[in-house]
Amino acid sequence: MKSNMGTIDKVVRIVIAIAIAGLYFANIISGVLAAILLILAGIFILTSFMSVCPLYLPFGISTRKKSA
Repeated sequence: MKSNMGTIDKVVRIVIAIAIAGLYFANIISGVLAAILLILAGIFILTSFMSVCPLYLPFGISTRKKSA
């Protein structure tokens, strides 16, 4: 798949995932909410490292800078 995520997009997703993990390990979130957010955090990490967001594909969205 062609990369469709820019650097800022990746950094924001990783920061959000770290924040969710921090909330979980500090016992601020728990239960079903924690499970859902941890799954979301995992997806954010995975898509950040792959540089591809499957939800962007059907809409033709790309946050990458245009190359000259």
